[in-house]
Amino acid sequence: MTLSETRFRVARGPGLHVLQRRGQHGACELTTQRLLLAPGDSADYQIEGEEAVVVLLEGRGAFASGNERWLVSRTSPFTDHATALFLPAGHRLRVDAATALEAVLVSTPAPSGGAPVLCTPADVAVKTRGRDTYTREVHEIFVKDPHVRRLMVGETFNAPGQWSSYPPHKHDGRDGEPVLEEIYYYRFDPPHGFGHQMLYTADGESVTHEVRDGDLVLLPYGYHPVSAAPGYRLYYLWAVAGEQRKLTIYEDPVHRWVDEVPSDRMDHSGPGLLQRET
Repeated sequence: MTLSETRFRVARGPGLHVLQRRGQHGACELTTQRLLLAPGDSADYQIEGEEAVVVLLEGRGAFASGNERWLVSRTSPFTDHATALFLPAGHRLRVDAATALEAVLVSTPAPSGGAPVLCTPADVAVKTRGRDTYTREVHEIFVKDPHVRRLMVGETFNAPGQWSSYPPHKHDGRDGEPVLEEIYYYRFDPPHGFGHQMLYTADGESVTHEVRDGDLVLLPYGYHPVSAAPGYRLYYLWAVAGEQRKLTIYEDPVHRWVDEVPSDRMDHSGPGLLQRET
């Protein structure tokens, strides 16, 4: 595969639909599905041998697994913190919609064991990262918890015109860091907005995807900075799985200086002598 094959644009339609699948288009770890239900509709979900995290994006209804049932609601990613359910391998999920409902389900192979766990809005860890024009808000959903075996899941919010995943970083193992595969699923406010997802490598492979509301990009390798168009808030759900359950990244040495020099001392003509040797 090449990085040019990593954007997935699947038309919205009722029911459960695969956005990208493990074993296809270079994905080795992750499968992502989107669930769209009308009021009163229901759906069942299970993938044998894979754990999953189900993130509610909008709507009101119920998640049920085994003898447990949780009432869930979210107006939109831009107004409410996330509600999400961890589903261990071997567990079945039923979703009942009281209103129009959208959820994204990400799964990866994992050993069985454990019980489903609901992450409520109060459980989400909110962090501000970056500075200047690359300030963003990161919400950790299932990242450092003791329940999930392999997945790490969270959400990132870019204000209009802002960048994230910046300075550019990667986690493909080519410089000794643990190998982690990742997906981004995007929403915009207003929804007709757009952004750009760049993927590139040190040896010159590069692609920039225009991303719209409902698009998904697979990040199999390379650096992957994101930018939001002016006037539009950008959101992406991110999910990661790989060699270890720890977010270890490698920043591009060419651009690392941006994060190391005080804002009032930046030489905006380029890195020059401010770049630290690695």
